[in-house]
Amino acid sequence: MAGKPVRPVNAIDQTRRMLSLVTYLKERPGARVEDVARAFGITEDELVSDLDVLPMCGTSFRGGDLLDIDTDGERIWWHNPDDVAEPLRLAADEATALLVAARAVSTLPGLREGDRQALLRATAKVEAAAGEQAGASSRLSVTFESEGGVFADVDRAISERRRLWIRYYSPARDEVTEREIDPIRLVSVGHTYVEAWCRRSEARRTFRLDRVAEIKILDEPSAPPEIELRDLSQALVQPAAEDPEVVVEVSPGGRWVAEYYPHDSADELADGGLRITLRTPDPTSLRRLALRLGRDGRIVSPPELADSARLAAREALAAYDGVEAQGSHRTHTNGDGQYDGQYDRQEQGL
Repeated sequence: MAGKPVRPVNAIDQTRRMLSLVTYLKERPGARVEDVARAFGITEDELVSDLDVLPMCGTSFRGGDLLDIDTDGERIWWHNPDDVAEPLRLAADEATALLVAARAVSTLPGLREGDRQALLRATAKVEAAAGEQAGASSRLSVTFESEGGVFADVDRAISERRRLWIRYYSPARDEVTEREIDPIRLVSVGHTYVEAWCRRSEARRTFRLDRVAEIKILDEPSAPPEIELRDLSQALVQPAAEDPEVVVEVSPGGRWVAEYYPHDSADELADGGLRITLRTPDPTSLRRLALRLGRDGRIVSPPELADSARLAAREALAAYDGVEAQGSHRTHTNGDGQYDGQYDRQEQGL
């Protein structure tokens, strides 16, 4: 089957479509894939993508009573529609989680007023049905980090398929850049991001919303190229095979790097540390990692990145009052002249 074409996805519209899809399939057992896709105005690949999500939905977040829906590529079968149609009974923790999530979603900027009111009415019904069990939910709240209407503007641009202009802060380079992007979708993985086609770099990029300093919706239509959407369930940052390779060696105190950074390999070292090989489209972003590791790690290759990390360490130390860049800092190197992240006695006390 052909790769999924890029079509900007509004999460609210997609949720509404999938709810309608459940009703549609219940009334049409064995429905043909092409007929269902045509009825909902989407491609067959987009429909199959929805069908991949539906089996993870059900009447309990504990994993029971999930929708047993599958397809052979031509027809769609729902094997347990009667099981999930039984009256829903929520446990106290389920009611609390549902109410907290519903109140949080109702505060989202960009949410249609009709949808907001419908959600609030549904929330009130759940509260009434849960009774005293719903009391805990009133003491909990969730706030979304995206301020200043950034989320609302991105969501609107996706819905209207319009291009965005942003001023974006990159901590790796410690600079603010101006870009025009064609937004593809909003993603939440710890923080909220927009995946987009960046016209400045002519490549797919992911931007964290709380790092957007300024945003404008442009009149130009959003027209990202047809690229396959990535599966972000494992990690947001997914290096490509053609990205430059970086080798980092860490002591036992730096083993956490293998847990937080996607990598190709992590080989054990004699001292209990790791030799980690990873790929990144922007190797210079790892200078901050070298500084953070300090004595617990060193960049082995490429040599120019190790030199850059060593220079960054010198400049950082020179910024402290009473520290002379040439006199008080001694950078230790290995036999190949690579920065090994270690400091002399005075530097360790900074």
